[in-house]
Amino acid sequence: MNYRSLLLSAATGVLAWLAWPDSPLTFLIFFAWIPLLFLAGETRSQKKFFLLCYGSLLIWNIGTTWWIWNATAPGAVAAWLANSLLMCLPWLAYHRIQQKKPFWFSGLSLIAFWLSFEYIHLQDWGLSWPWLTLGNVFAQKIEWVQWYAFTGVAGGSLWVLVTNLFLFYYIKSTIQKEGKRFYLLVYSALALLTPLLISFALANKPKDITSQEQEVVIVQPNIDPYKKIAAGTEQSQLIDLLALTAKATRNNTALVLWPETALYSRYGYNEAALEAEINLAPVFRYLTASPHVTLFTGIESYTLLKQPTPYSRLIPGTTTHFEAYNGAVLLDNKGVQATYHKSRLVPGVETLPWFLRFLDTWFEKFGGVTAGYAKQEERIILEEKNGFKLAPAICYESIYGNFMRQYIKKGANLLTIITNDGWWKNTPGHRQHLHYARLRAVETGSWVARGANTGISAFIDPAGNLISFLGYNKRGILKTAIVPQQNKLTFYVRYGDWLFQLFCLLAIIMLLKSFWARFQPEK
Repeated sequence: MNYRSLLLSAATGVLAWLAWPDSPLTFLIFFAWIPLLFLAGETRSQKKFFLLCYGSLLIWNIGTTWWIWNATAPGAVAAWLANSLLMCLPWLAYHRIQQKKPFWFSGLSLIAFWLSFEYIHLQDWGLSWPWLTLGNVFAQKIEWVQWYAFTGVAGGSLWVLVTNLFLFYYIKSTIQKEGKRFYLLVYSALALLTPLLISFALANKPKDITSQEQEVVIVQPNIDPYKKIAAGTEQSQLIDLLALTAKATRNNTALVLWPETALYSRYGYNEAALEAEINLAPVFRYLTASPHVTLFTGIESYTLLKQPTPYSRLIPGTTTHFEAYNGAVLLDNKGVQATYHKSRLVPGVETLPWFLRFLDTWFEKFGGVTAGYAKQEERIILEEKNGFKLAPAICYESIYGNFMRQYIKKGANLLTIITNDGWWKNTPGHRQHLHYARLRAVETGSWVARGANTGISAFIDPAGNLISFLGYNKRGILKTAIVPQQNKLTFYVRYGDWLFQLFCLLAIIMLLKSFWARFQPEK
C-alpha cells in the first residue's frame, strides 16, 4: 500500500469523525466518503481495498465512540472491531460492482447496500449498534432535517450518500477534463441544497402556552453511577430524590420523571410487592400527600417465576427461577399503575446473541449482565390520570426511530426517555445521546421529556428544539407545561422505515440480477 492510499483511507475516517454530533463541522459529512470512493475506483485488489476500507471505518468508529471505553473496555473494543467489519460489507459489494457497471448503477448499488445494512442493524438481532447510522449525523442541526417527519433517519443517510457520489463524480470528471462536469456540478448543488430548502419550509415554531397544558417536572439527582451501586447508599439517594421533587412540585404538577434505575437496591425490587416494600414507603407517602402527581421512574426489579424462561436465572440454593429487569414503573397515590421492561438491550453490557453466550462470564467480569436482563417484546402505552399517555424508553432504546414511533401510532402523546449516561463520564457520548432524542421528536411530531441521572435532562418540542436542559454534573430540576393531547400523526409514524425498506427491495433486485447474470452463457 502506498502513502496516498493510506492517506485517503484515513481521510474518510477523520472527516466522518469530525462531522459527528458534538462537533460544529457537520457539513464535512458531505465530503467524507469521497476519498473512499476514489480508493474503490483505484484499488483493483479486493483484499487490499478491504484493508483500506476497514481502517477507514475503524477510525470513524473509534473517533466517534471512544467514550464507550469508560463504561466497558471489552465492550468498546468489540463494538469498534465488529461494527467496522460489518460496515465494510456494503462497500465491498460496491467495490466489485463498480469495476463492471456504469457509474449510475454502481452508485445506486452503494446506496441500496448501505441503507440495507443500516436497516438490518436497526433490527433487534443481538449485535444491533446503530449509533453511527449516517442520518444521525444531523442530530445537532435539527433545522436541516425537518423532513425526517416523512423519511426518518433513512432520508439523512440517503442525502449524505447521494451528495458524496455526485461530488465524487464531479471531482473525477474535472480531473479527467470531461465535458459533463458542469451538469455534475449542478446535480451536486441540487442534491446538497434541495433538502435544506425543504426543511426550512417545513420548520415549525414553538406553540404558545395555553390553559390546557399540564406541568411536567424532571428531577436530575446527579449521582455518580459508579458510586450509586455502593451498598448502603440506596436510602440516602431516595431521600435526595424526594427532597428535590417536593421542592419542585406544585398543585398544578401532573407528571414527575426520575431517571433510569432511580429506584435501586442491590438485589432489585419484587414487582409483585412494590407497595409492601419498606424501602419504598417514603415514595408512597409523598404520593399520598400529593394526589395530583404521577411519578414515572426507572427501577431495578425482578419477578419470581413458576417456570424457567430463556432469560430467567435460578436463585442460588433454591429451585425458584426469576427474571431481572432494567425497568420503569408508573406510580401515583393509588399505588402501582403500570410497569415497563427495557426492550432494546445494549449488546455486550446487557445482552448477547445466543451464538456468543459463551462470552457471558467474560463480560460479567467487567460489569456486564449479559445473561441477566429479560426484555419486553410488546410496545405498551403507560397512561396516567392527568391525560398523558407515555411512550416509555430507557436509555439505548431512544436511538431507534421505528421502535419509538410505534408508541405514537398506538396513541402515546409524550415521549419519555429516562437514562443514566454518567457511565461514559463527561464525554461526547451523553451529548450525542441527547441530540438523537431531538430526531425522535421531529420524526414523531411529539414532545420529549428526557430525564437523566447525571445529565443531560431536557425538554424537546415537536420540532426538535431544546426548550430547556440541565447539563452534565448538575443537580436540579426542569419543568415545563405540555398539552397532553396527541398531535396529528406524521408520515413517518404512519409508515415507519418505508425508505429503508424500499432500498432493501432494490438491493435484493440488484443481487438477484447479478446472481442471474453469472449463469447466463456469454454471447
